[in-house]
Order: sequence, then structure tokens, then C-alpha cells
Amino acid sequence: MQSNIPGRLVRTALVGAALSAFAAHAEDVIRIGVPVGLSGANSVVAPSVVQSAELAVEEINAKGGILGKKVVLEVADDGSGAAGAQKAFDSLIFQKKVNVLISMETSAARNAGLPIVTRGKTPFIYTSFYEGRSCNKYLYVNAWVPDQQVAPIVDYFASKYKAKTFFLVGSDYAFGRGMLEFTRGYIQKKGGKVVGEEYLPMDGSDWTSIISKLKAANPDAIITSTAGGAPNVTLTKQLRAAGVKIPYGNLAVDEGTAKSMGSDAEGIFISGSYFTNVATPKNKEFLAAMQKKFGADLKTPNDLSVPQYEGVYAYKLAVEKAGTTDAAKVIPALAEVAFDGPRGTIRMNKQRHAPLTMYLGQIGKDGTVNILETFKDVDPGAQCPKLK
Repeated sequence: MQSNIPGRLVRTALVGAALSAFAAHAEDVIRIGVPVGLSGANSVVAPSVVQSAELAVEEINAKGGILGKKVVLEVADDGSGAAGAQKAFDSLIFQKKVNVLISMETSAARNAGLPIVTRGKTPFIYTSFYEGRSCNKYLYVNAWVPDQQVAPIVDYFASKYKAKTFFLVGSDYAFGRGMLEFTRGYIQKKGGKVVGEEYLPMDGSDWTSIISKLKAANPDAIITSTAGGAPNVTLTKQLRAAGVKIPYGNLAVDEGTAKSMGSDAEGIFISGSYFTNVATPKNKEFLAAMQKKFGADLKTPNDLSVPQYEGVYAYKLAVEKAGTTDAAKVIPALAEVAFDGPRGTIRMNKQRHAPLTMYLGQIGKDGTVNILETFKDVDPGAQCPKLK
């Protein structure tokens, strides 16, 4: 009988060579994890966030990647909440072996994921506006905090409409309560009065009793802070159906969600660091590139998705400055690099946060935003003074 040992040796050698080639190839890839709410409250806006990340990665790979390595996106659904985030973060960091997490999420999801980020020693660029003061040695934020966003709306209502009494409505979790706590303090500091403050669970959709309390309080203005996406839609629809016509400031609605509301969104005042009609060359280039890539499937770029695009580029610059993807070297580099994108030049050098140009706008009939006032380079204030 003829031995087939040489054949087995050849096959073993081929398998070993293939595995070695695979390992070498894997080392040539930089993986960006995107935990995001594809389901749950954030599902309205999450697709636009993923699209922005996809464009950034496509552009970067077309120019040679990062340090000559191809960039790959790993997207995971966090369910817009804590339980889903724990699974998504764990999967991305310990199974997918991502080099960095870059994403917008609910505060509940972010807070649940941070211990896993620390355990995995993974850089995390948080691209969502939020209630502020979330501090972790691996965390950077390139979106706005209440110190940058609340004043334009409150001050405008006080000066334009002589508003002195305010009713606050929010989703009952870290973002909703954190934003309205800051808002309440600012209103009182400016001599105004909060005549009501009510909350509904993040997945709640029946605002009837809260609207009844609002009407009974008869305030001069209403300011809301609900979970981005679905709660904005249900609350606004019910406010309109109830005939509430006082000045309405929304601290959480993005431009894409506003467009999905149709006529219900008309007249809402919003404050943000990005609107599609910001008239800069970089923004025009960005919008053209998004339109070219996604065509009829394009989701409206907004103040939650554009920071995602810029966050991917910020990571690229930090890795290139550090000369490695090693987190210990990338973390300090993130505070030193600046990316000139659709929102202008963004540098996360203020206690892991970024000074931002802010805009006060009002939503029109077609969902677009009419910019009323511009505030240049607004400082994020004291966010993480103990972090180095």
C-alpha cells in the first residue's frame, strides 16, 4: 500500500500558509466598531450615522487607508439601551477585536458600555450630543454638551417672546434628566421660573397626562429633552394635536428626524453644531459626496451623523500622529489633532471635549432649518477637569 503521508504534509503546509496569510492580512486591517441603536429609540437616526461612517471609511481607504492599512467598519445594534450596549460593546471589543469605538448612542447605552471600554482598553470617540460630564480615560467627545447648547434657546425665548415661565418635558434617563437639570438652573440664573417638569420612560409614547399638566400650568414656553428619534416624533405629534402653540424649544431633535415629522415639526426651535444649510465649502463637499454615494437612499445628514464622519477622521489623524494603533499612544494624540470638516475645525482638547460653533435655528415647513443666530467657538466648560 502506498503511503499518502507526503500528500498530508503538503496539505498541512498549504493550510498553515493560508492561516499565516490570513493572520498577516488581519494585521493589515484597522477595525472601527460602531455600536448604535439600529433598534429602539435611536432607530430613526441610526441609519444616517452608519452612512456617515461608511463615507468616511470609503474616502480614507481610497487614499491608502490608515498607516497603509485598510479600514473596516464593524456595526453592532445596541438596542438604544443598556442591556443591548453591553452585548454590542463586548462583541466588538473582545470578539471583533476592534481598534476603536466611534459612535453616537443614548446616554444609557454609553454608560453601560464604558466599563467594557475600560476593561478592553479601547479608545472611544463618542459622537452624540449629551448631558455632559461623562469622563473616562479612554473617552473623547466631539459633540455638544448643555453648556454649549441650552443658552441660545432660553435667551432667545426671553428676549423675543418675553418668556419668564417655562415647562420642561423629558425622557426619564440620564440624557433627559441631565439636560433639563442644566436648563432649569440656567433659566433660574437668568431670572425665569420653571412651572413644571415632567418625564416619561424612554420607550414611552403616550404624553397625554403630561400635556394636560402643561396646559394647566400655562407657561410662556416649553423646552423638551427626549431620547433622539421616536420620542421626539410622538411628543411633537401629540403637542400639535393638543393645540399647544407656545414657543417650543427641543434640545434633542436632529434635522433628519425633524424632516420625518412633516408639518408637525414646523416652528420648533433647535440649537446645534450642524445644519445642512451651513454655507461652508467643506459642508458643500460633504453633502455632495453623501449624495453621490447614497443617492435616493441618503438619510438626511444631521447633528448626530456629521460628528460620526468627523470622528472617523479624527481617529485617523491621531493614529497617524502616534504612528501606531496602540491605545496608550492614540489617547493623548486625540487631544492634539484637529479635523477640518463640515462643522469647521474640530479639536477635542478641552478636557476631552471640543469647542464648537453653535447655531440657533427654527424648523420650516419642509423640515429644513432657518439659521437665526451663530455663536462662534463656544467653550464646553468644565467637563472632566480631573482627567489628564
